[in-house]
Amino acid sequence: MFTKILIANRGEIACRVAATARKMGIKTVAVYSEADAGAKHVAVCDEAVCIGPAAAKESYLCADKIIAAALATGAQAIHPGYGFLSENSDFADACVTAGLVFIGPPASSIRAMGSKSAAKSLMEKADVPLVPGYHGDNQDADFLQLEADKMGYPVLLKASAGGGGKGMRVIEKSADFKAALASCKREAISSFGDDRVLAEKYLQRPRHIEIQVFADTHGNCVYLFERDCSVQRRHQKVLEEAPAPGMTLERRAAMGNAAVAAAKAVGYVGAGTVEFIANQDGSFYFMEMNTRLQVEHPVTEMITGTDLVEWQLRVAAGEPLPMLQHQLKLHGHAIEARIYAENPEKGFLPSTGTLKHLRTPSAVTFELGNASIPAAVRIDSGVRAGDTISPFYDPMIAKLIVWGEDRNEALARMAQALSEYQIVGLANNIAFLQRLIASQSFSSADLDTGLIERNGDALFPAAAPVSIDVLALAAVALVTSEKSAAANDPFGNTSGWRMNSGLQRTLHFADAALEDAEAQPLTVEYQSDGWQIGLGSASVKTTLSLHDNSDFRLTLDQRAVRGSVVRDGDVFHVFAGGGRTALNYNDPLAHAGAAEADGGRLTAPMPGKVVAVLVEKGQHVKKGEPLVIMEAMKMEHTIAAPGDGMVEEVLYAIGDQVADGAPLLAFKLA
Repeated sequence: MFTKILIANRGEIACRVAATARKMGIKTVAVYSEADAGAKHVAVCDEAVCIGPAAAKESYLCADKIIAAALATGAQAIHPGYGFLSENSDFADACVTAGLVFIGPPASSIRAMGSKSAAKSLMEKADVPLVPGYHGDNQDADFLQLEADKMGYPVLLKASAGGGGKGMRVIEKSADFKAALASCKREAISSFGDDRVLAEKYLQRPRHIEIQVFADTHGNCVYLFERDCSVQRRHQKVLEEAPAPGMTLERRAAMGNAAVAAAKAVGYVGAGTVEFIANQDGSFYFMEMNTRLQVEHPVTEMITGTDLVEWQLRVAAGEPLPMLQHQLKLHGHAIEARIYAENPEKGFLPSTGTLKHLRTPSAVTFELGNASIPAAVRIDSGVRAGDTISPFYDPMIAKLIVWGEDRNEALARMAQALSEYQIVGLANNIAFLQRLIASQSFSSADLDTGLIERNGDALFPAAAPVSIDVLALAAVALVTSEKSAAANDPFGNTSGWRMNSGLQRTLHFADAALEDAEAQPLTVEYQSDGWQIGLGSASVKTTLSLHDNSDFRLTLDQRAVRGSVVRDGDVFHVFAGGGRTALNYNDPLAHAGAAEADGGRLTAPMPGKVVAVLVEKGQHVKKGEPLVIMEAMKMEHTIAAPGDGMVEEVLYAIGDQVADGAPLLAFKLA
């Protein structure tokens, strides 16, 4: 067995690999970019080597720097994680040439599965079911259109060297074929440097089911059952679960055997995933093989009681598989949700910023046979409170994985865990995941890759009015913070005591999720044992029974209300009833002179890069005049003057990366 390995990755997968290595007594070496100098994966490894600037192409994608770091630190093997160089056959070869073990499949296997068309030709020879389509080399537009016409529409065009949903087009009729083909090829050459495409019959309401395979150098190959990864946005997975709902024993065996045949066809070694597209009637077809460990591997570990990273290390060291097919058993049900820094209400645009507050669900432990599973609620994460989600890398915050005796228990546990997850500092998808888990389609296992699109009304509902419970929590948090701040200042006493009457004040809170939302006036009447809080015609007697840091327990009339309140500047984040509400607090004292002092700080509408600054400090401009141009998600966005005024300060230069909501200029209205 190895005594030291280098982990050629970052974030949660680097932390995940390091955890298993530590359990096995193996030393670890982290590599990091300049942007990741303080990252969690650097802290959890035994050694760390800086390999370049923030851009991945200058650091995590530099094979020579990574190999040099491994040799310099005495590492015997390199674990590539997933993404970056994990499926780069040249990197796998370079490791072997340098005398290092690549903890993954042989380079020949990676090459064989790297091209979708070549892989499908191999699968056809191995009798693995294929979707009807054309996977050959003839790329003539007229020929491809003829093949599509033969299949019948709708037809799916896919970049042969593609992935991640890029270079894919669904064509509904023959007349649209040529334009869609040209667009698909442009995107393919831009993303992969290869404009070859394949054409397949587009399946209606398909499911995405994948089989975890594992092979060793002794001729053994097994499948560790299946995962359903149908719930996707932009062709990227959001929820994964194992086993697949509705899977019969016969179909499981058929898909598992097909996956093993696929792996054997390319002389596979190590962990891999064979992905299938499945019809609602149970028929299935080979889609592609990922020659690495998958993001969603924890759900397989949960239901089999295995540690797949340990398996990887043992197989790479030349040991046989720890278990053979007849020894592998299914137990229970597991679901994984990907917690992302993104804004679902804005087309799932990535978000960047600092994790100012992070509270995660409590772990729940259990035992599975002789194998000890870490938790029925498990969190794989590469970040901590105070860390920054930057624009340079994938915006995943964590993977939340739960286990239950059956799917219903797993669903309930996931709902509970999501309700306990608290994040402040950047946009995230937790509320969306809560709605998704609770939706009729997902909870009843009516699954297909279009589930999110066809449930748009339920998953993206109109905002509901802020409840008096939430407003009361925010108000009490504000009032108690004022008391704490004035505790040692008799002239700043905030008890509300008056000689002949009680103090009554009005607080103004507005729903931060709604643009231009009107602030709701909340009356707070101070009383000896609490407050009388009013909203419109409603009024509740409010008493505080518990205050522990950000946690509060109130009694509203006769009802007990619990929640957490985290203040970030003038925004109060209230976590209550399993949800989060962000409230803008309008403090008349704090902002009394602000409008006169400046006209505001124009902010970035989303994370991106400044590509043009059209004004300079001290310049007078007219309303609507362009000030700054940003590029985000391959689109340009112009920031214009909100009125006549003067630019007091330009805060960013051309080429600077900016976070969502970052102030771009200080602007004074005329």
